[in-house]
Amino acid sequence: MGFSLQPLFLAIISLLMISALTRSSEGAGIAVYWGQNGNEGSLEGACRSGNYDYVNIAFLVSFGSGQTPELNLAGHCIPSPCTFLSSEIEVCQSLGIKVFLSLGGSSPGQGRGQILASPEDARDVAAYLWNNYLGGQSDSRPLGAAVLDGIDFDIEYGSNLYWDVLAEALFNYSTAERKVYLSAAPQCPIPDGYLDTAIQTGFFDYVWVQFYNNAPCQYTSGDPSKLFASWDQWASYTGVNTLFLGLPAAEAAAPSGGYIPPEVLVEQILPVVQSYPKYGGVMLWSRYYDQNYSTAIRPYVNGDPLTCTTKSVKKSHAVA
Repeated sequence: MGFSLQPLFLAIISLLMISALTRSSEGAGIAVYWGQNGNEGSLEGACRSGNYDYVNIAFLVSFGSGQTPELNLAGHCIPSPCTFLSSEIEVCQSLGIKVFLSLGGSSPGQGRGQILASPEDARDVAAYLWNNYLGGQSDSRPLGAAVLDGIDFDIEYGSNLYWDVLAEALFNYSTAERKVYLSAAPQCPIPDGYLDTAIQTGFFDYVWVQFYNNAPCQYTSGDPSKLFASWDQWASYTGVNTLFLGLPAAEAAAPSGGYIPPEVLVEQILPVVQSYPKYGGVMLWSRYYDQNYSTAIRPYVNGDPLTCTTKSVKKSHAVA
């Protein structure tokens, strides 16, 4: 033949490189928590970084059991309402990013309201969330008129009762026109002490497990075996639909360990977890700590298309 394949080859390589750096709504993605440090920049800035596919606004710290709902966004707006965020939420959504409200918190102070008194209380909380943050109607929407995509459960204190009822009630607000997405952020030990029953309902679209601050199931320097063993369990756990690897974005983000340097994540961890059908991506705590971490791993979250690394790696690691 009289033509050269080199221009075609170069064009294909260019397209592959572009696809590695571009978010794919159908592929794996990165989730991040935003809202717990006033120095982390704006919500719109996080979304315009191009590094995230899901943003959890953290946290609604009090709700249920007759308490007045309390939104705590640290230095961003105290007290709520934070209605100025409405336009920023809509910018995020226009970029294809799903925005969630996260319930709970990671300290006893934040978690003081993480108690549902009864099934009726759970359904009342669902109605409150629907009307004030999702597709319902209220005169006092704390984040303004913007309609969030879903609700995240980050329950780490309080009671383990009726979270399944809350998940079902929220799930039932979905319509053909607008789906209410649900996510959960359990600790990596199985079963999770608070969300286990809820997760097993299968109502959660995404489960981003916290593989940090938990010695029995997190990465330690040079040893991924505990992490792999836990991931293997979660990947076959009842009710888990799409599984994310939840990690700290810096060593300071996880005082009790679990930080994985980005080069180790890319070279040793992602090729293994991506070989599981339920792999959905990486969750990071948090935007404040994420200085360059998401930038470093972004091209590899879906696998490196130039080497097809994740397609060739098999689950040959020890999980015992």
